Amino acid sequence: MEGQIVFKGKSQKGKQIEIRYPNSEDEESMRQYINELSKERTFIRFQDEEVSKQEEEEYLNSQLDRITKKLTVQLLVFCEGKLVGISGIDMKDKIEKHLGLFGITINKDFRGEGIGSMLMKLVIEEAAKNLHTLEIIILAVYGENDLAKEMYKNFGFLEYGRLPKGIKRDDGYSDHIFMYKLVKG
Repeated sequence: MEGQIVFKGKSQKGKQIEIRYPNSEDEESMRQYINELSKERTFIRFQDEEVSKQEEEEYLNSQLDRITKKLTVQLLVFCEGKLVGISGIDMKDKIEKHLGLFGITINKDFRGEGIGSMLMKLVIEEAAKNLHTLEIIILAVYGENDLAKEMYKNFGFLEYGRLPKGIKRDDGYSDHIFMYKLVKG
């Protein structure tokens, strides 16, 4: 599956995009991408931290191994050779081996083009095909990230919990909202 293309076409704004699984050559693109998002201090775990080459290399190698073992699905979106989005579903283990943790990020210059919805749809489809123990997809979202919450609801995700002040940022706190979607069962 390494590098396998799952979509080639255009965004809603007509930009040519390719969505594919990562390959071992993607480390530098992925590192630059996450570091750019981190500086933006948006609705992700990274808040101005810098990921090193070694950290990204270890992460990518781990993900490629987990993809081979059918423990994760991860897709990357490229536009004209630039990485502009990443999404995945990572399977948990032991008593939670039926749960897959969903995550998604889109570069700020490419939001609002339908790329996030397209990527989410493809990741869920790939996960349903390849992650054989997946029964429930779970995610967590910042309380004030209304755009993401609406997208998740449109895909059938339901809120099952809220941790007030569950996310601490320099400028204060956010509620951490937990959502799920049944895949089978």
